[in-house]
Amino acid sequence: MPELPEVETTRRRLLPLLRGRRLLGVQHEDPTRYRHTERAEGREVEALDRRGKFLLLALSGGLEMVIHLGMTGGFRLEKTPHTRVRFRLEGGELFFHDPRRFGRIWVVDRGDYREIPLLGRLGPEPLSEGFAFPPFWEGLRRSRKPLKALLLDQTLAAGVGNIYADEALFRAGLSPFRWGRSLKEEEAKRLFQSLRQVLAEAVALGGSTLSDRTYQQPDGLPGGYQERHAVYGRQGLPCPRCGHPLAKAVVGGRGTHFCPACQT
Repeated sequence: MPELPEVETTRRRLLPLLRGRRLLGVQHEDPTRYRHTERAEGREVEALDRRGKFLLLALSGGLEMVIHLGMTGGFRLEKTPHTRVRFRLEGGELFFHDPRRFGRIWVVDRGDYREIPLLGRLGPEPLSEGFAFPPFWEGLRRSRKPLKALLLDQTLAAGVGNIYADEALFRAGLSPFRWGRSLKEEEAKRLFQSLRQVLAEAVALGGSTLSDRTYQQPDGLPGGYQERHAVYGRQGLPCPRCGHPLAKAVVGGRGTHFCPACQT
């Protein structure tokens, strides 16, 4: 699933294509997945923001288009065999591509997220000035969840997914099986800093494109952060820190990559 770096990269690439343009039409054949899109027709795109893994298009007239890319969703400049939604714009077109059909689109009154409850309960943005260590530390101290599951539940930090949770835990030298409340303050600071560093580096490199190539930037280019993965998808290979074979296990229902020797 596209995570914060992939969604932020998509936002940055789409911004000059959308801002200030009018949506002439939003065409699809699935009103269950793509809800109330007729309300967007004729509206100007005033801004394009991101919250966690959601894209937020501010539309004229007080409306908002909320887009979640799902497992395989993304935007393309040309139609593909897996195009699900066609956006007709002043001066061009844009296509929502989604092979597995888990992506979702809603058009709502701006800020009304009753149909999208997750969006209303997201934690702070980890690359923002509002992401502060004291509440992060307090959230860890209250939790009996394993660190991997805790990073994925979107309350400590919005937008973190499988790849970047694994990479941040490795960089911090912390086992994904540790309970949040078991961390000492210095360990929590390492995790806080590692999470910010990993996400910032991934955004700078355009996110991660894995072997299935489901994530691509709108112009078709891949991300570059996969070349820096220290543990994700590398089970059985030597740890880049200590040389011990990397392992994979399931934590909180998700495949988790880690070093059994140097993540403690």
